[in-house]
Amino acid sequence: MANTIHVDVVSAEESIYSGDAEFVVLPGVMGELGIYPRHTPLITQIKPGVVRIKVPGQAEEQIVYVQGGFLEVQPDVVTVLSDTAIRARDLDEAKALEAKRLAEETLQNRTSKADIAMAEGELAGAVAQLAAIRRLRRRS
Repeated sequence: MANTIHVDVVSAEESIYSGDAEFVVLPGVMGELGIYPRHTPLITQIKPGVVRIKVPGQAEEQIVYVQGGFLEVQPDVVTVLSDTAIRARDLDEAKALEAKRLAEETLQNRTSKADIAMAEGELAGAVAQLAAIRRLRRRS
């Protein structure tokens, strides 16, 4: 198709999505990024959050949670590399709520700076997972 871009979302363990898209929306470290076909090449870091992929001919977007990572954009290809990437339908709300609770508890205990930084990262990831779950529920 002339008005699509190929998208690959890859985790450390597997390929989560590979196919054509009309556009992709990602959580960049400086704000949300929208990528359309023939986008200017770039490489940037992404933060924990939701990747939305508009698949041609489908009303519903594909939603993937990423725990941060990197984005490479070429005019005809978008590659998302993340240590952790999970299809929204595979997210576990109970695990995300427990991770959020534990991270908040660690932050309240004010342990070492390293523990606080790790807890802040875990909290951001848990909140992003819960947002992906909420987005998926709104679609249903």
